[in-house]
Amino acid sequence: MNDEARTTARTTSLDQVNLMDRYWRAANYISVGQIYLLDNPLLREPLKAEHVKPRLLGHWGTTPGLNFIYVHLNRVIRERGLDVLFICGPGHGGPAMVANTWLEGTYSEIYPEIGRGEDGLRKLFRQFSFPGGVPSHVAPETPGSIHEGGELGYALVHAFGAVFDNPDLVVACVVGDGEAETGPLAAAWHSNKFLNPASDGAVLPILHLNGYKIANPTILARMDDVELRSLFAGYGYEPFFVEGHEPVPMHRMMTTKLDTALDRIRSIQKRARASGWQGERPLWPMIVLRSPKGWTGPKEVDGKKVEDFWRSHQVPVSNARGNEAHRKILEDWMRSYEPEKLFDNSGRLLPELAALAPTGPKRMGSTPYANGGLLKRDLVLPDWRSLALDVPRPGGAKAEATRILGSYLRDVMRLNADARNFRLMGPDETSSNRLDDVFEVTNRVWMQRIEPYDVHLSRDGRVMEVLSEHLCQGWLEGYLLTGRHGLLSCYEAFIHIVDSMVNQHAKWLKTSRELAWRKPIASLNYLLTSHVWRQDHNGFSHQDPGFADFVANKKADTVRLYFPPDANTLLWITEHCLKTYNRINVITAGKQPAPQWLSVEDAEAHCRAGAGIWEWAGTVAKGEDPDVVMGCAGDVPTLETLAATDILRSALPDLKVRVVNVVDLMTLQSNSKHPHGLADEDFDALFTKTKPVIFAYHGYPYLIHRLTYRRANHDNMHVHGFREEGTTTTPFDMVVLNELDRFHLALAAIKHVPGLAERAKGLAAELQAKLVEHRAYVREYGEDMPEVQEWNWPENSATKAGD
Repeated sequence: MNDEARTTARTTSLDQVNLMDRYWRAANYISVGQIYLLDNPLLREPLKAEHVKPRLLGHWGTTPGLNFIYVHLNRVIRERGLDVLFICGPGHGGPAMVANTWLEGTYSEIYPEIGRGEDGLRKLFRQFSFPGGVPSHVAPETPGSIHEGGELGYALVHAFGAVFDNPDLVVACVVGDGEAETGPLAAAWHSNKFLNPASDGAVLPILHLNGYKIANPTILARMDDVELRSLFAGYGYEPFFVEGHEPVPMHRMMTTKLDTALDRIRSIQKRARASGWQGERPLWPMIVLRSPKGWTGPKEVDGKKVEDFWRSHQVPVSNARGNEAHRKILEDWMRSYEPEKLFDNSGRLLPELAALAPTGPKRMGSTPYANGGLLKRDLVLPDWRSLALDVPRPGGAKAEATRILGSYLRDVMRLNADARNFRLMGPDETSSNRLDDVFEVTNRVWMQRIEPYDVHLSRDGRVMEVLSEHLCQGWLEGYLLTGRHGLLSCYEAFIHIVDSMVNQHAKWLKTSRELAWRKPIASLNYLLTSHVWRQDHNGFSHQDPGFADFVANKKADTVRLYFPPDANTLLWITEHCLKTYNRINVITAGKQPAPQWLSVEDAEAHCRAGAGIWEWAGTVAKGEDPDVVMGCAGDVPTLETLAATDILRSALPDLKVRVVNVVDLMTLQSNSKHPHGLADEDFDALFTKTKPVIFAYHGYPYLIHRLTYRRANHDNMHVHGFREEGTTTTPFDMVVLNELDRFHLALAAIKHVPGLAERAKGLAAELQAKLVEHRAYVREYGEDMPEVQEWNWPENSATKAGD
């Protein structure tokens, strides 16, 4: 390069830095305006009290750093033609995301009432953290987002979930240094051990260290560069540091380091895609950005340090409406960005600055990857009937329900192998949960060393296992939010670990449904197995069915709870759930060998209804009222209810017993409360208006009362379920401890049917004696009594399911 060329390149570079710095100032100006201003958006006149919001809400501290990153990503998108998804990890980075999507034009396209001129800017400012407006954090309303900004700990795992099977996508994931202190985020760094550069996209983590949380220093920010480099090298990353206070040197440094990081990514992917990746796991780049908290804001307020300190975290100037001195600080702060050099007379961004943003779907606010429903393709599903069990009569087959499901999921994997849009995730439990058949067509993905004796590990596996429920949940959320499908299998007791994540996802779905521009995404599907009633080997710590209670609190349009009693109903329900969208589906099913109740035809009819009378199990002719209703929901409760019914039928042949099985728990609610709820007349047709109902439920009894409390017959609902009693014991002893067993259920029927207690004294005494016998037997022999283990529905009680 000759001297003239070098001078031209240097001048162009300086011009570019100056333009980027002005664009950054525009984003900072708009961010401050959102927090503070009701009117006078371009400071055309001196700032007055009435121009300032009466309630100042929002977070400034992290915002200038986010704006800095965004403008630099705009450059590389434009120069390299990249598809970049921006994930904003720092808690309340909403001002930055809104500001930048407005500057690039996406915001006004989605919300035409928020135009690109001065009036649009006024509305943009007014709506922020204002009644009827938008939240202060990144939310579903924010274009370009898939990540709830206040949900600390999950930015990085969402980022990796988004790039699995998205080979052309780069996710720039900003990790705040407060968020970096959380356990889930610390574990999420290991997601690079599951990223295949031949078939997946890339995550560029940007650790944003501005030094402080709400009122304390952050751990990572107080570590020096040597220690940080060692930490992230140990995680498997190559860190590039961008550090300083002065804008121009920082812009230059960020330009160089960002280009280097993206060159590394391109080199890794090019090599992997040329020959497949069989060597050592690649060393992925990351950026460590050290910048002042509250950068470019007030240095001091009321004589106290603000910039580069925790006081800049939220609203640095707290009383700009009521305090003239504070208002002067705010006005000087906003004028320091020189808005007259950023916006034209109409309030639009100047053309030379607007030209810095990418165009069309390359803009981070309008990338289809942030609106996954645009990319979603329906799964190709096998016919579940072809995999169903032959059940010639109730109890006429025995099987492990989840093992049968494993064959179905195997075929889902096979049929969608080319599309690469379905993954199975779980915390090291695919085999434990009897889903092994999936390994006939795929493996567990594993990018670390594979030993010759390892089984079912490969670079291109479709099963993702890591001993962290947080990572499994986060990967799946990121995968779904970018347009794909999946299922998470987990031990029932430990799914609670992700309660807060489920909460945020449910709220995301609820809000997204109200936004016409947000397209529906595939449902978040759970299979909960190794459940409370068969945790006899692990004991009390593993015995908790309360996830259903938690999920039931969410909006009715969002949640579904399924308790299939056998394998065929489990197949139907799983297929149904995989076809749904914008839902959270929770399926609870056991993995132990158990009697099977329903044929293919009866399973389908039962699941479509959600709840129904099992005529073959009762002793009531159609059209007659029963003396007692034996209700059940869940596989073990169903087994015990049928066993109790068998006792009552044999000992009290004149007693009119009706058996009602509930497979879709939300049918218990009124149809005015839930789309799957039964109308009162349909509920009464099952449970009657006046007869006692002995209801055996898989989980905590309170939930059944909660769902049915407005029903006419609620006072007659006597619910048996988990009473927080458990230990390491036999399967039947677990149900006895919680009074969910056949003997207690039969005793409850005797107690609550009017007049029955007197004439069934002998039977009641026998049942009490059986409980005493059981207790002695399990403590002597360490297993359940043979009559319990070997019980099945009597063959002569019904010729086939459905009769």
